[in-house]
Parts: sequence; C-alpha cells; structure tokens
Amino acid sequence: MTVKRRKDLRNLAIVAHVDHGKTTLVDAMLWQSGAFRAGSDVETRVMDSMDLEREKGITILAKNTAVKHTMTDGRTLTLNIMDTPGHADFGGEVERALEMVDGVLLLVDASEGPLPQTRFVLRKAMAKKLPIVVVINKVDRPDARIDEVINETYELFMDLLDDADGNGLDFPILYASAKAGKASLTKPADGQLPDSPDLQPLFDVIESSIPAPEYHEGAPLQAHVTNLDSSPYLGRLALCRVMEGTIKRGEMVAWCRRDGSIQNVKLSELLITDALERVSVESAGPGDIIAIAGIPEITIGETIADVNDPKPLPLIHVDEPSLSMTIGINTSPLAGKSGKLLTARLVKGRLDQELIGNVSIKVLNTERPDTWEVQGRGELQMAVLVEMMRREGFELTVGRPAVVTHHDENGRLMEPTERLTIDVPEEFLGVVTEMMGVRKGTMQEMVNHGSGWVRMEYVLPSRGLIAFHTEFLTATHGTGISNHVFEGYAPWAGSMRQRPTGSLVADRTGVVSSYALFNLQERGQLFIGPGDEVYEGMVVGENARPDDMDVNPTKEKHLTNVRSATGDELERLIPPRRMSLEHSLEYCAGDECLEVTPDVVRVRKVVLDARDRAKVRTKEKSADANV
Repeated sequence: MTVKRRKDLRNLAIVAHVDHGKTTLVDAMLWQSGAFRAGSDVETRVMDSMDLEREKGITILAKNTAVKHTMTDGRTLTLNIMDTPGHADFGGEVERALEMVDGVLLLVDASEGPLPQTRFVLRKAMAKKLPIVVVINKVDRPDARIDEVINETYELFMDLLDDADGNGLDFPILYASAKAGKASLTKPADGQLPDSPDLQPLFDVIESSIPAPEYHEGAPLQAHVTNLDSSPYLGRLALCRVMEGTIKRGEMVAWCRRDGSIQNVKLSELLITDALERVSVESAGPGDIIAIAGIPEITIGETIADVNDPKPLPLIHVDEPSLSMTIGINTSPLAGKSGKLLTARLVKGRLDQELIGNVSIKVLNTERPDTWEVQGRGELQMAVLVEMMRREGFELTVGRPAVVTHHDENGRLMEPTERLTIDVPEEFLGVVTEMMGVRKGTMQEMVNHGSGWVRMEYVLPSRGLIAFHTEFLTATHGTGISNHVFEGYAPWAGSMRQRPTGSLVADRTGVVSSYALFNLQERGQLFIGPGDEVYEGMVVGENARPDDMDVNPTKEKHLTNVRSATGDELERLIPPRRMSLEHSLEYCAGDECLEVTPDVVRVRKVVLDARDRAKVRTKEKSADANV
C-alpha cells in the first residue's frame, strides 16, 4: 500500500509548564484565524471551560480545538490543537493528548526558563519521537532573559536526548508574546515585542516542521479512542483520532474492547470540531480528530475498526499513581445537614464514573464497605476530585494523603521520589535548606543568577511534599516558587517528622460561644468562630504545643443576680483561620481526616471518642516499645 499524507491538516499538542501561556496562545490563534466574529464577547482563556479551571487559572483537562487558518498564498490549513495541562498531577491528560498528535509546540517562559513540568512534558514527547517546535513566550516581560533561557532549553534537550538521536537539537525556535498575539523567527531584545504584526510566522513553522498525518491508501478503518465526553442529547461521546481509512455516520463498525473481544456496533452520530463547536459531518478521513456517539460502554484506549478486517491498536500506557487517600461516606454526627448525596452506593458510582474518563487514577476496595482507596498522581489532582464531588452535593470523609509503596525483587520497601525546583530570594536560603533537611531532601544543584535569587534543585521522598507548600510559603513570606515532578522509586528513607504542633480537639457536641473562645485563644490558633456547630472529636484549632488537647468550645458564662460595676466588657476575639480544602488536607495529622460537605470543610479525628483515642495511643506506644 502506498503511503500518503494529508497536506491540509496538522495535529499538534501545546505543552509547557504551568502558566507559561499555552491557553493564551490557543486563544490568539483562534482569534487570528477568524474563529470568532469581530466584536463578539468571548472570555479570555476560552479553552478553560470548567469552573475550577477558571478559578485556579490552570488547565485540568486536555481539550482540542480546530483552527482553520488561511495562509499567505490563500490555502486553508486546518490545525487540530490539543491544549494540555502543565501540572504533572494531570500527567495522564498529557500522555493521552500525545497519542493524538504528530508534533509538539513546547512553550518556555522567557524569564522563568524550563521548569520541572517542562522537563516532564518534554520527556513524554521525546519518548514518542515527536518533532518539537520551541516557542520562547512572554519575550516582552521586563525581566526576560532570552539568551540564558535558550541555553537552558538546549541543556534540557541534551539531558533528555538518547545518544542515538543525532537530530534532536535541530529544532526551530520562535519568539512570541501570546498575550499580544505576535510571533517571529527574529530574536527581539529582552523585554521587547517580536517584530511581526501577528502569528503568521508561527503558522508557517508549524506547516513546515510538523509532519502531515500519514496513512496507507486503501487500508481498513482504524480509529483510536483517546478521550471521553458526554452530551445531554447523544449520551457518551468517544473522542478518536482516525489512523487509517474512512469513518462514516450511521455505518457498522467493529469495536475492539480492552478485554480482547470484538463487537459490531452502529455509529449514531459523527462529529468534528470546528473552532470550539462540534458539528455533525457525514464522514471523516485519516488524521481527523472526531467524536462518535452510539457506544455507551466505550472506554479510553479501545479501537474502532473495520467490520471485515478488525485490527486493534495498542492500549494507552500511563504512569503509575504515586499518592493515595481514602474517600468514604460522611460518618460525623453532623452528616446530612448540607449535602444531598450521602450513601455509599452514590459515592462508589461517582468514583466509578471518574475512572471512565480519568486514566491516571485507580479506585481500590478497603476493609470497610463504605470507604475506598483512591490512587492518583499528586495532592492537587486528589483535591480537584474531592472539590468536584463536593460541588455536586456529596458529603465525604477524606483521609490524609499517603504515598503508594511497593517491594522490589529483593524485598526492599520502595517509595516514590520527586524532583523539586525551588526559586527563593537569597535571604531565605538557610530556611529552605533546613526545611529540606527535615524532609530528607538531597541537593542536586544550586545556581545563583546574581539577581538576588537562588535556584535549588532537590530530590526527596514524595512524603516530604505532603503539607510542604503552605509551610514553604509561610517561611519565604510568600515570595518562594516551588515546582516538583515525579522522579522514580527509591528505598524507604525512614521516618519523617510530621507537623510540630498538636490539635485542639472539642470534647462535646454543641454550639460555639464567644466566652469559651476568649479563654481558648491563648492556647493556640482557632479554626472556628462563635455560632459554629462542633462535635466530640472535631479539631477546632492548632495547639501551640506538640500534644493534642481536649477543650470545651461551647462553655457559657454563668449568670448571677449581682450586677457588675463595669458591665460586660467586650470580649476581643482573634479572627479564626478558615482553611480551604487544600490547606485542610495539608494540615491533617496521621490520626486525622476531613469531613467534606458542600457548605463546610472540617478537620476531625478518625476516632471521635476521647477514651477510644487514648486506648489507640497506648496501643501504638507499646507497639513502638516492642520494636
């Protein structure tokens, strides 16, 4: 069979570290290709369609768009662009997106340079032998250092290249400002805009550097399912890349399932992306990225093939999870007050639904029938899942994150490790070094740019990063920048110090009084305010000492019939510390968990009764003494 190419089509993914301008660049490409009518009211970062994505300013789900751009000679070039997350916690999305494309646009910030997540996404692209176009973005930043960043990018490529790959450093470099919608092959001065009026040089380089989709003439149909979506009218949609042949609406196709079985099914609808909308089409050819309806149980990695000659494609491989936490029904005394979805059946159904579209998580059974162990890539991914369930009306009990360990062939206990890059002002160097020492971090590299900032690179156990972020920001007065990416497995590094403070624990159920809080605030920092409901075993504050303390936050002032000469003095209360879901997860000690409801997030003890907790502590102490 003769190999042919579709000259009018390019499939590419945009990969970069968080906040290096991927989504903004896609915005500019859509605008300049006439996807939106002039004067129309279109939000910025149009690809971030989820509420959480807009709130956090990050991309969580990989999404595709089709840009139809008219080139200078009048030809129309269609670009299927995958906008990918920059955060390694959502690495499964990146891996999935790379299955659909023939080349990669790597964005690097002109000031920050390549960061750990840049390394992560680039490593994935190189493993697939995809051609790469480097875009140095944000060249108009006042602190841009273009030459140094290019050198750092070359160093990163050299670190990741195989010795056999001699052409790996032969990649085009563009200089862009996605916000201004300009790109050029000519290097501007630091802090200046590119000399081109628009993004046309970028479109030209994409056309010349990223190969057109290849296919064999007359080959039977093969389409790879790489993502799932749903429609209120059509049910489950499978997003596929057509590898070979032609697919038609309403025809019978062979569905090659994960278990190896093959089933004939009829496609009820065939959709193709045009800008941000999906439009119905009669047929699609090789290289097209399509959505099909009519197969309700289809999952990621399966193949749609020709009925007469079904040939399944290889399943998508995704990195193993490194972090786990337990999710179960709400077992607190205040359960059922704000949520509507409370039962174990509903929680399990929602977790199973998440498994369908999210290839990087696993759900395992535990000893309890109403609790499950969820494994994923990082704290952020877990927190996003819990936050989504909470907004949907679930009430949950969420355990403290723990690392996923395994034994190697010699029987040694192995744990995941992370590569952490820290940028801090020089005055915080000692503080950060001390923090890393406690967390068993090993320094790999330290660079002083001479600008008053220091960049350090550590390898440390993933356990050390649980609850690290908040403490790090506090220690560096909010100026430090930290980024981490999964490094590999290493032998267990031994025990690690948890938080140095204990908890203030409520010893009864009731409503909080300001009189009780006035007396308690000397003991430590409180998480509750007057009028809040508490119950026995709920954590109401952080003790200044390392031990837990049982307190009564509901105590009322006793009234007498003796009139006070001074009158009731105003009790001056320090405002409580209200913690978000992420902060609460970080705060949790080993014997604590979270009660998550649509209205409130509470930290509580796993064992609520004080006597039972004392018995557990005694048992643990005697076990430690016998070791």
